[in-house]
Amino acid sequence: MNRVETIGELRLQLAVWRGAGERTALVPTMGNLHAGHLELVLKARDLADRVVVSIFVNPMQFSAGEDLDAYPRTLDEDIARLTDAGADLLFQPSEAEIYRRPLEGQTRVEVPGISDILCGVSRPGHFVGVATVVCKLFNMTQPSLALFGEKDYQQLLVIRRMTEDLCMPVEIRGVPTVREEDGLALSSRNNYLSPDERARAPAMYRMLRETANAIIGGARDYRRLEQTALSRLTEAGLKPDYFVIRRAEDLGAPMSVEEELVILAAAYVGRARLIDNLRLSLR
Repeated sequence: MNRVETIGELRLQLAVWRGAGERTALVPTMGNLHAGHLELVLKARDLADRVVVSIFVNPMQFSAGEDLDAYPRTLDEDIARLTDAGADLLFQPSEAEIYRRPLEGQTRVEVPGISDILCGVSRPGHFVGVATVVCKLFNMTQPSLALFGEKDYQQLLVIRRMTEDLCMPVEIRGVPTVREEDGLALSSRNNYLSPDERARAPAMYRMLRETANAIIGGARDYRRLEQTALSRLTEAGLKPDYFVIRRAEDLGAPMSVEEELVILAAAYVGRARLIDNLRLSLR
């Protein structure tokens, strides 16, 4: 696996592959890689001739008081895992390489509406940071396709909307969430959990499944289902941020006749803020 740190080096390598008619896939990450990230790389290998993985802890998507400085950085382990997974190129830029001027003066990309709800309320400016850095990575890499985990479902929709609205010739692929045996979605922030917190954390996925089963069974009072889930999460020792049932297409409030739904949850377990979701088709 090759490693580059500058846009110039990145483009030189990509030009060689493009000249050979090879199709490139991009997997953007912030490092501290786990099996969920590696599943994106393996899927990318099936869909493209070359796989580029970026590792960049993006300061623009962290709000004041969040864990930017404490965010786990495990470069040596990440390189070994990417090599084993068959990635062709690691793009590991510095902050100065991505943002050529101070963040307060940096051009930004905003996807209004869908960025301002759910995690966008709890983390103001987060999705502006996500959309901006992904837009820049797309411009730098010009991939045929890019892969993102469905665990970050709202982020996936933001990126799809941005790509469509800005007429970017990039295919966006969502990859199903990878879970532990007890259902906990893999996340870099799981490293923050103490043993006791780790034992409590799967309650979120259990409530997602119980709520989905209730809907499949005919329940349509979505507000009552949400309130029940919030109470149950609190009883399980979590501090819920939200638990909602939304249209899968755009995260709008569902009517009783909706066929494609997504149940989304976010909760604090200790100092870790965990998110998860479950897609549900009623067709």
